[in-house]
Amino acid sequence: MRTGFFLPIAFSIAVTVASAQTPAKSPPTPATSTAGQGAATPADTPEAGPTPADGYTYQPEGRRDPFTNLLGTGNETRSGVKRNEGPAGLTVGEISVRGVLESRGALIAMIEGPDKKTYVVHTGDKFLDGTIRSITPQGLVIVQEVNDPLSLVKQREIHKLLRSLESAKE
Repeated sequence: MRTGFFLPIAFSIAVTVASAQTPAKSPPTPATSTAGQGAATPADTPEAGPTPADGYTYQPEGRRDPFTNLLGTGNETRSGVKRNEGPAGLTVGEISVRGVLESRGALIAMIEGPDKKTYVVHTGDKFLDGTIRSITPQGLVIVQEVNDPLSLVKQREIHKLLRSLESAKE
C-alpha cells in the first residue's frame, strides 16, 4: 500500500531532476535552418522583436492593457455622464440621512452627499438612480432603479435610516 503511494511521487521527482539536468535548446537561427524545412516563421526572423532574455516591453498598438480589471472597482464615476446639481446628481449609495424635520405638517429630510454638502429633500424628489417614496421619522424610503440587465427586479426599495449601525455602536 505504501509503495503504491510513494511510487508516483518518486517518479515525478525523477522526471523533474532529469529535465533540470538536460540543457535547454536554443531556437534555430535563420542561418542554421535548412532549405528543406520550408520558409522561416516570423518567430525565427531577427526582426520579430526582442527575445525574453533582452527584456520585454509591452507594445499596445491600440489594444487595451490585458492586466487592467475589466469590471472596475465600482467606485469610479463615469466621466461621460453629466450629473445634475444638488440631490438630483447624487446616487442612492452616496447619500446619508442627517436629519428628519416636520415642516407645514409634512416631514422633510436633510441628506449629506459625498462632498459633505447638506441638502433638504421632500417626498417625490429624484436622485440619479431613484426617487423618494416617503419620509418617516426613522429615515427615507427610496425606490431605486436597478440598472442590471440580468436582474428580474427592475426596482427595489431602499431604507436609508437616520441612525445607521455605525453611529448606533458609538
